[in-house]
Amino acid sequence: MSEPGKNGLTYSDAGVDIDAGNLLVEKIKPHVRSTRRPGADGEIGGFGGLFDLKAAGFKDPVLVAANDGVGTKLKIAIDANKHDTVGIDLVAMCVNDLVVQGAEPLFFLDYFATGKLDPDQGASIVGGIAAGCREAGCALIGGETAEMPGMYAGGDYDLAGFAVGAAERGQLLPAGDIAEGDVILGLASSGVHSNGYSLVRKIVSLSGLAWDAPAPFGEGTGSETLADVLMTPTRIYVKPLLKAIRETGKLKALAHITGGGFPENIPRVLPKHLAAEIDLSAIKAPAVFSWLAKTGGVAANEMLRTFNCGVGMIVVVAAEDAEQVTSVLTAEGETVFALGRMVAREEGAAGTVYKGTLAL
Repeated sequence: MSEPGKNGLTYSDAGVDIDAGNLLVEKIKPHVRSTRRPGADGEIGGFGGLFDLKAAGFKDPVLVAANDGVGTKLKIAIDANKHDTVGIDLVAMCVNDLVVQGAEPLFFLDYFATGKLDPDQGASIVGGIAAGCREAGCALIGGETAEMPGMYAGGDYDLAGFAVGAAERGQLLPAGDIAEGDVILGLASSGVHSNGYSLVRKIVSLSGLAWDAPAPFGEGTGSETLADVLMTPTRIYVKPLLKAIRETGKLKALAHITGGGFPENIPRVLPKHLAAEIDLSAIKAPAVFSWLAKTGGVAANEMLRTFNCGVGMIVVVAAEDAEQVTSVLTAEGETVFALGRMVAREEGAAGTVYKGTLAL
């Protein structure tokens, strides 16, 4: 005969704390409120988030959606116990993919999965997501927190983000008039962004350095740790690019330089008869890329297809419009430089070609 109460298990006995989940929701409500914008003014807690396109000012919109994660950059956040900026990365990786199609990001949802829920850690992560949403001008209208003991070891967690934007019909990018001789502008990245971190972590392991060791290259104040530099959030290009699109009407194409680097991302927005000729000598690669290349013995071509190497976004404009577009973007705080031009591409040839040498 079984003992009384022996099988009286609760969800908590299985490792899931409903109270911790409820506490997290209360902790993040102020973060969520801080992201309100026209079209979104509800509270979280319902079964779905609402957005009013008409209130956002759209008349005949086409919706554009994107989703992404942060990748193994999260392992550095976990190992260095630094969780307040990965949410910015999560938003950046999604909304930068929207703006390259000419869309204004409208709302965002997140998915946060962990083995054991720590409400303070969760609130720190969502605080970063809210900061990214404010910077991108989109509302955080919902999300999901999943506590899954046995799926994630120790303090491990994973993040996924989902963003929806809109553009008026007929105003999506890339435009159909990209031509030979058009100029390619580069916008500086803030660092490694959120790609290539499995290679980054392997190189750091080879170096023997701890995450809290002083950064072994000559940027910043000297007080930055290796983790500080590698955790620098992905730059969000949304507001400057939307301003340039709307003020000038001259942007023909945009490409977000993420995983796959130059050779994979730029051809995605080009017609099949054109290639992007990139002048590698125009790139001022941040010191972190030089350190990664030298410490890991990584060849230049491998760097260019794994990392952004200092260029987070590219803009295609007609040669006569380059100065005007550069001026608007610079006034909005972007570092802009001439990166190359559009050239004819033979059938079967690469969509990205290089001249000059990348200074690493």
